[in-house]
Amino acid sequence: MVPLSSPLESTEQEFSELKNELYKHEFALGGDWDYEHGMFDRYLDEAHKVWLRIPFQVVSGNFDGENDNNDAMIRLGQPFVLKHLYNEGIDHSQSVPTMAAVLNQFQKPVDPDAKIESKWVDQAKKLLQEVEQSIVH
Repeated sequence: MVPLSSPLESTEQEFSELKNELYKHEFALGGDWDYEHGMFDRYLDEAHKVWLRIPFQVVSGNFDGENDNNDAMIRLGQPFVLKHLYNEGIDHSQSVPTMAAVLNQFQKPVDPDAKIESKWVDQAKKLLQEVEQSIVH
């Protein structure tokens, strides 16, 4: 993980407005949200292994990532670049019961915090600057 300095950090804004602006830059609400916090994620590579993430905390109102009618005010955290390396392909040497395979269909990363090449950090900084220009007034 590589933290990035940004004037976005500690910015407070309505979730819906910020989400709409970030979606223009191809960010998505990360699936690991809850009613108190979450992350906006943007892949940087075609394999979707390197990500720019912008975390947030809910400071007031109601937040539900599956509902468009949010009145939440959120505070952004420090953006960072993250790289996940996964096993690719099928491990034919494993014998897994069918039901277990259905329940455990997603594998854990081989390295959830792999070394991030400088080209990805540079690309993340450039994208972050574009986002900052559209959000920070």
